[in-house]
Amino acid sequence: MRTSTTRLTLIRHAPSDATRRSAFPVDEPPDARGLDEAAALAPRLGRFDAAWSGPALRARQTAEALGLTATVAPELDECDFGSWRGRTLAELHAADPVAVAAWMEDPAAAPRGGESLLALLERVRGWLAARADDGSRTVAVTHAGVIRAAVVCALEAPPLAFWRLDVAPLSRTVLHAHDGRWTVRAVNLPPS
Repeated sequence: MRTSTTRLTLIRHAPSDATRRSAFPVDEPPDARGLDEAAALAPRLGRFDAAWSGPALRARQTAEALGLTATVAPELDECDFGSWRGRTLAELHAADPVAVAAWMEDPAAAPRGGESLLALLERVRGWLAARADDGSRTVAVTHAGVIRAAVVCALEAPPLAFWRLDVAPLSRTVLHAHDGRWTVRAVNLPPS
């Protein structure tokens, strides 16, 4: 008996001030130019059965600019960067290079008060598993870290492969699931 294929299109939120500064994000809105770019992307999304969004303001407002009525899912929130929020990687490296190196080399390490890469991967893996067999065409507006984690989970790649993926603002990543197994169809498709 053949089951239907689930299609998931993940869209990274529009850029915000933190994105443009290459800083760990705070809960801030996307910038006006990014929202205009999101609105221009909307007609290219095609047909879908369900829409999801991470709870952060930049994800929710991007979903709105795309014309989506999205269900908010906490599993689609960016990695919790704890005390690193609002700071750039260069600032953190200058202040505490050992902590930054540990975070990038050990998937179990976490920023002070934050979430480890392993915890992020587990959270995203659970969300994907809950959708793998529903046969729907779904769009989800989320964050670079969540999209990277989804690709790592789909490929069953080692956790540190997370650092080898780039996810641009408003890019689309497409995954398919059949018989409960995710495959990667496309990564980092540009908005235009």
